[in-house]
Amino acid sequence: MDVPGFQGTLRELRRKNNLLAVKELASFAKLDIGRQIRKGIPEVILAEGKSPEDVAEIARAMVEKTGRAIVSRADKTCLRLVRSRARHGVNINYSSRSRIILVKSKAFRIRPSGGRVGILTAGTSDISVANEAEVVAREMGSETRAHYDVGVAGLHRLFKPLEDLLTWDSDVILVVAGREGALPTVVAGIVDVPVVGVPTSKSYGFGEKGLAALAAMLQSCSLGMSVVNIDGGVGAGAVAAMIANRIGQARKYGTGRGP
Repeated sequence: MDVPGFQGTLRELRRKNNLLAVKELASFAKLDIGRQIRKGIPEVILAEGKSPEDVAEIARAMVEKTGRAIVSRADKTCLRLVRSRARHGVNINYSSRSRIILVKSKAFRIRPSGGRVGILTAGTSDISVANEAEVVAREMGSETRAHYDVGVAGLHRLFKPLEDLLTWDSDVILVVAGREGALPTVVAGIVDVPVVGVPTSKSYGFGEKGLAALAAMLQSCSLGMSVVNIDGGVGAGAVAAMIANRIGQARKYGTGRGP
C-alpha cells in the first residue's frame, strides 16, 4: 500500500543513516564512514596503540567503503602491512616526516574547497608536526603554503614568510613551535586572520616535552589565537581546514554554504 509521505520519510531516514554510517569491523573497530559528509573531516586512523595488522585491516576496509584511508603516526612496519593487505587498484603514499600513510583508490579525487591554510614553524624540529597538519588540510581540500625555521630566536626571519602568507591571502595560519612556544603569540599580534597555535614536544629541561610551549600559548595575550594539544598536527590541520574551507566557499560563491 502506498501511504502518502511514507516514501519521502523513508528516503530521509536512509539519508540520515548514510550520514551517520558506522561499519563494525570484526570485533575491534567501528568505522565512521560518514564523517566526511557529516563534518567535512575524513576519519583518520591512529596507528599508535594498535597492532600493525589491525591498522592494515581497518585501512583496507576504509578504502573499500570511502575510496580513501588516512593513517597517522605510522611506522615502516605498519606501512609494509598496509601495502600487503591493500587490494589492487589503489595508490599508497607514505611520508616518513609526517608519518602519515595515504591509501586511495585510483578513482578517488579531492574536491578543492578554495580554502588557504598558511603554516609556519619556529624550528626545523617542528616540521614533522607541521607536515602532519598540512597533509590533513590538503586531504580536506584546502591549499597549503608553508615556511619553516622562522622562530623568535632570529625574529628577522619571520617577516618575509609572513608577508608571503598574507599576500597569498591565507584564511588561517598554523604556527607550530616548541621550547617556550612564543612564535604563535608574535604572529597573532600582527596578522588579521585566525591563528592556530600548535605546541610540539621538542623541548627539554623545565617545561619539557611541550608543557612550557602549551602553557605559554594558552596564556597568550594576543587575541585571535586558539591552541591545540601538544603535537596535535591532525587536529590543527582539521580545524584550520574547516575555517579555510568555509571562507573558500564564500570566496567562490558569495556565501558560506557553497552552491
